[in-house]
Amino acid sequence: MRDDTKAEHSKGSKGMSREELLALPVAVDLDTGNRALGLGRSKGYELAKRGEYPCKVLRLGNAYRVVTADLLELLGLAA
Repeated sequence: MRDDTKAEHSKGSKGMSREELLALPVAVDLDTGNRALGLGRSKGYELAKRGEYPCKVLRLGNAYRVVTADLLELLGLAA
């Protein structure tokens, strides 16, 4: 890991860097979406359960998946 990358991680271990966000697959688990948005686990699951998550969430059985394109758009990183 580069020194400047280490500094980024130590400054904000909750959030994600721009590079990490742009490398995400098409959909991510809710914990990853929460991390990208700076939401705590409980709050993120509460919002998803109520249908109030700030971007599109898919419900697949008992699992939630956040649509990465919507997440990137919300964060102003859409192509």
